Amino acid sequence: MRAREWEIAKTRTRWDDRQESDREARTRRRVSEQSKERNVEFEKRAASVDARLEPGREDPRKGLRREELAAVNQQAMRIHQMVKSSVSRAVLSKQIAERMSNGAELVGAATAVIEDQWMRPGGIVPIAKVGDMDRGEVTVEGRIERIWEPSHPAIQSVGLLEDESGRIRFTVWKKSKQPLVREGDRVRFRAAAKNWYEGRCSIALTRWSNIEFPERGEWWK
Repeated sequence: MRAREWEIAKTRTRWDDRQESDREARTRRRVSEQSKERNVEFEKRAASVDARLEPGREDPRKGLRREELAAVNQQAMRIHQMVKSSVSRAVLSKQIAERMSNGAELVGAATAVIEDQWMRPGGIVPIAKVGDMDRGEVTVEGRIERIWEPSHPAIQSVGLLEDESGRIRFTVWKKSKQPLVREGDRVRFRAAAKNWYEGRCSIALTRWSNIEFPERGEWWK
């Protein structure tokens, strides 16, 4: 008990315990400064990969007319909803405007930005485009249209996943230790491995994959 009382007393002790103390204000300012410093450092690292993200670079949207800017922002919102990107709508609109400043039309610029988002690690790829992606793992999202009886004891489940663009066959291996899925579930398969059989592309969930259920939400709600 004495040790606990000592701890409480020490915690409450402040070197600037004056009534007009500005400790909290100074702390808030310092946290804000550190946050700005981290953001600048992040932007510098991003600019080393993509020069369009260089801090202080002139915003390409400044050269757009009002109606063009409105159309660009609308496309950025559509892309953000389509690809469920972690990139903000503001950044997407800048990327579209950058391409337009280099001579691209609005539709072509938006299409190029969409493809860039698909190529990002973890970017959600439309099922119809899975076979065209130049990598061995993809992230897809859709609704499970059908589940079949597994033909092998090593298979946990096999079925069809469908989104607005098409369907793809998926296999979940038991060793992957993934949660069970049911027909009608909306799922997001992350890092699903691509396979080819008789000219058709399919995906498989391995131990490095992950299944998410966007519609289930938190259990406490």
